[in-house]
Amino acid sequence: MAPTLFGTVHSPGSTAPYPDGFWYAWAGSSTNLEQYLALNRKYGGSPAKVGIGILSYVGFPGLDTWSYPQDLAVYTLPAGVQAQVPTFETWFRLLDEQFGDTGAYPLAAQTGLAVAYAQLGPHKDVVNAFDAVTGCDRSALLSGQALSAAIGCNRDFLGAVAAAGPSPYDTGTSTSCFTNFAAHYTGPKDAAALRGVLYQCQDAGFLNTGVGIGYNTYANPFVCKPADRQTVTQKYTGREFILPNTAFDSLPSHTDIALSLGDPAERGFLQAGYC
Repeated sequence: MAPTLFGTVHSPGSTAPYPDGFWYAWAGSSTNLEQYLALNRKYGGSPAKVGIGILSYVGFPGLDTWSYPQDLAVYTLPAGVQAQVPTFETWFRLLDEQFGDTGAYPLAAQTGLAVAYAQLGPHKDVVNAFDAVTGCDRSALLSGQALSAAIGCNRDFLGAVAAAGPSPYDTGTSTSCFTNFAAHYTGPKDAAALRGVLYQCQDAGFLNTGVGIGYNTYANPFVCKPADRQTVTQKYTGREFILPNTAFDSLPSHTDIALSLGDPAERGFLQAGYC
């Protein structure tokens, strides 16, 4: 597998790895692509295990009921463009480079966010860390409930999300989202607020690790145990990167592969294990 290859799961018909409003796209490395080939070798007789396994490996939530078709784009980057590891520190450096020192992301808050995620261990995963920082209840998040005070999300997190305005998945853009936050958020600039703005503006969801390694609470397709018998460590997946969200037509090369996802009623393997 050529190390110059990257892959991003996206909706069929998309013109770029991520919707147009996103500043950066999330991507898996060639290491991940090798694992997808391994999934196909292992479960090729059950195509849904391959397709859903890829979505799980990428870090999609809500896969028990997911019903939207997805493609895997495999592509190379333009000359001079480099993928970056999406640590929290990388995001705040990129924001400083793009917008200057706006004072919206104070060092103390960055440190608090990094420290919260540095305390992960055998019995505490990234969803626990998200819960600890934002107050949003782990069980409610995993059951697909909306972010709100009703599931415990704290005022600073929700205030940051509101101040940032529409997500790039809706009518906003990443740049307008970050600009709105810097201009309109008046609450404490703490770890919860910073986590909120990354969530809203750049799709850093509650499964995001902040260290460039994927994670999901579902069964790892390469570990032959049910999800509840897999350790936190076993549920970490592949390497993830961010790169400028560039139209497919502007990339040196790319191809789309349709993923077979099967029927949601046939996805018991997500909890029971793949093998």
